[in-house]
Amino acid sequence: MAASDDGVKLMIQFIERKRWLFFGLPFTFTKYTVKEDMITIDKGLLKTIENDCYMYKVQDVQHSATLIEKIFRLGTITCFTGDTTDPQIKLEHIRNSKAIKEFILEQSEKARLKRRTVNMLDIGTDSTELDVDG
Repeated sequence: MAASDDGVKLMIQFIERKRWLFFGLPFTFTKYTVKEDMITIDKGLLKTIENDCYMYKVQDVQHSATLIEKIFRLGTITCFTGDTTDPQIKLEHIRNSKAIKEFILEQSEKARLKRRTVNMLDIGTDSTELDVDG
């Protein structure tokens, strides 16, 4: 969050549209909004579907770019989440994808620290092996 000269806090957000790979034109009906606390995906023209994911649920972020995406300065971001409705959120064919990926990583870590949420990994230990009594 940034503060202006008069002390008012500014909300940082990215708004991007899914683009065609051909010339990177935004002729699709999918809009991605990435805020400090939430990722929102709006899809559709006649039937609109809105999907939200809180930033603290984002566990890992992956950036990828095909050759055609690189030519048109686009990229795809995949967020691996603990969200029940969508465990993988893809922000496909967007501009500024590397900056948005870094923003999501930073904000998800801040959100987890703020909520005191810790991600635990199952490393495959069997609970019977840890029995001390016998």
